[in-house]
Amino acid sequence: MQLGRIRGSIVATRKLDRLSGVRLVMMEPLDSELRVTGPPVAAIDVVHARLNDVVYWVGSREAAFAIPEPHAAVDVAIVGIVDSVNILPDRNSSFRKVTK
Repeated sequence: MQLGRIRGSIVATRKLDRLSGVRLVMMEPLDSELRVTGPPVAAIDVVHARLNDVVYWVGSREAAFAIPEPHAAVDVAIVGIVDSVNILPDRNSSFRKVTK
């Protein structure tokens, strides 16, 4: 799983029947420090994340399993909303909390 941030909604007047009723969003991938790591991507959202929410997502085959319809054409799926990120860089330091 990877981190991302919701940047907007996608409205599609036509899409595959298997994706009927599935929400589409634009999401930018993030690293563990919540820095943008690449260009925005289209994703299905099964957790109803809001604008600017930090989320975790899966890609490839795992993304297709996020919806009940088998064999749907899905490359990226948002599967959770992140409350906080705790990073432990090495054994000698304490947790550092990164909030959204």
